[in-house]
Amino acid sequence: MTTKGKSKDKEFEVGEIVSKSEQFLEKNQKNIIYGIIGLIVIVGAILGIRHGYLAPREKKASAAMFRGQQYFAIDSFALALNGNGLDYTGFESIIDEYGSTKAGNLAKGYAGVCYFKLGDNEKALKMLKSFNGNDHMIAPALTGLIGDCYVNTGNIKEAAGYFEKAAKAADNEVVSPVFLKKAGLAYEHLNQYQDAVKAYSTIKEKYHNSMEASDIDRFITRASELAKK
Repeated sequence: MTTKGKSKDKEFEVGEIVSKSEQFLEKNQKNIIYGIIGLIVIVGAILGIRHGYLAPREKKASAAMFRGQQYFAIDSFALALNGNGLDYTGFESIIDEYGSTKAGNLAKGYAGVCYFKLGDNEKALKMLKSFNGNDHMIAPALTGLIGDCYVNTGNIKEAAGYFEKAAKAADNEVVSPVFLKKAGLAYEHLNQYQDAVKAYSTIKEKYHNSMEASDIDRFITRASELAKK
């Protein structure tokens, strides 16, 4: 393959990495929203029982987020972030006022996605890295989104690490194969073909029922052939 050909392939690979992220967000956005809302309710209940003195503050933060969640659901990301100038102040304001609460922490996750969708990767990185979660769906998805931000800023090596981290943290057939495939594409872009084969093979062996596994042999074969050159 010529140098020019390889360059075109790599441009396609990076585009595909970002494309996979967009598809994942579009496909799973409502599930993520409902998951976050569910977490707010659960967290609020736990805090009400264990730490009564924090419950009023948590309740206010959750109430403040409701309109933002509605804007987020209809892709009005700027309004979700900055408020409408009337009855909603925005995720940024909620983070400033209630950042120490669980709802405030979730607002950081929302804000990170909003900034990513608006094309501000630096602010998205800041918000996503400040989010603190350990569930097997939302937290890994946001970790993987950090990888997408790094792809957009040209730091493919850093991106690959976050894709791997997201896949490992999720350890399920919904999230993990998506980010393992993105990790494989990133490794191919870096000419780390053995690492790419490993990522693709994990999809085939561990998440064989996933959508990503349906054509993964093609990716394994391509990376394996390139590794021999």
